Amino acid sequence: MTNDGETHRDTAVVIVGCGIHGTTLAVRLLAETDLTTDDIRIVDEHGEPLAAFEAKARRCGMETLRSTFVQHVSPEPFSLESFAEGRDREHELVPTRNYPPRPTLSLFLDHAQFVVDQHNLTESVVEARMTNVTRRDDGVTVETTGGSFDAGSLVLAIGMGGEYTWPTWADPISDNERIQHVWNESFSPTETTASGESLVVGGGITAGQVVATLAERGGSVTLCHRTPIETAESEANPCWINWRHVERELHCYPPGSERRYRTVQQARNDGTIPPYLFDEIKDLERHTHLDCRHGTIETVAPVTDGLLVRFGDGTSRTVARILLATGFESPFDSPMAARIASWLDLERGYCNVPVLNDETLAWQRREGEGSQVYVTGALAEGTVGPLARNVVGAKRAGERIATTFDGGKGDEYGRSTPGRSLADD
Repeated sequence: MTNDGETHRDTAVVIVGCGIHGTTLAVRLLAETDLTTDDIRIVDEHGEPLAAFEAKARRCGMETLRSTFVQHVSPEPFSLESFAEGRDREHELVPTRNYPPRPTLSLFLDHAQFVVDQHNLTESVVEARMTNVTRRDDGVTVETTGGSFDAGSLVLAIGMGGEYTWPTWADPISDNERIQHVWNESFSPTETTASGESLVVGGGITAGQVVATLAERGGSVTLCHRTPIETAESEANPCWINWRHVERELHCYPPGSERRYRTVQQARNDGTIPPYLFDEIKDLERHTHLDCRHGTIETVAPVTDGLLVRFGDGTSRTVARILLATGFESPFDSPMAARIASWLDLERGYCNVPVLNDETLAWQRREGEGSQVYVTGALAEGTVGPLARNVVGAKRAGERIATTFDGGKGDEYGRSTPGRSLADD
């Protein structure tokens, strides 16, 4: 890891973000091209691969991944399975009814660290935050709090990148210490020990994980969900893993179009809970102080011993704290995405979705030309499809971005003529 504040020149690629997407792409570039750790700079303010992902996963009480055991940071499909078998940890590949086994969080993270160490990936990480990027004739200059980098290409792997969704009824008490969003860095379900009832607001997998963690620790907790709880094994139908399906069902519409946006949104199982977690919640509801309440919240007001909540059905109750598991605002409206588009004159389509080259995931300029900026993660949904945000989306995006490096030495900056993606798994 470097954080010396110097200017590094002739870097092939700068990757912004070292979560699952940034790590998966960097590993693929090192494994399948001629690029070395000296050719790659990964800018991440946390300074370690997957550090932010691990913190968020533990913050919401995640015990297992929703993704299957073949979805991980290595380009080798069965790398995680072999890692588990070689260490007598097969029991951490959790059997799932009518679905392939899923890894525990600990197994997933330990395997990721193994892959990171294999490729000496930390040598490429710069503990810093990107502050600006400017266009050059032969690439881009990326300015960070740890120095500036002249690079042939820039890859944005910045996750959701948006603001937390904050209900309007919570605005009047936003500065009250008794209400917080579960993605706030100060929140930890394992350290919530104050007496009194916790009210968790939300109906998706994060809300489910938080209430399960609190209930298992013996706390009194209520899950308030605005719409009926729906279950789904994965974030979208597995058919969206296949590039041929994505090309047939999504790429038939113009990049950046409303039809693409609507297709992706309709295909995503947003706000759902996987069946295994739903069963756990129902079991906890029967045997612990967990209550599930379907309804809305009208107002919340501070009182001496907590917060007085008035629900849409006219009832009210006092709770010790409120935990919001209400997700994020649209990643397409994030300040970071807006700044980058403005800095480099990049095109955005319907609802500010980045307009990408479907073959390479390069973000197109407004004048219709290509750019040296590539996208993976939520910002790539318009091309990768409804699974773009997930581990499988990181693998699929990595396939297409890696083809632009032509063995890693297409020119002095590592660029080459765009090619086709790797074959579907």
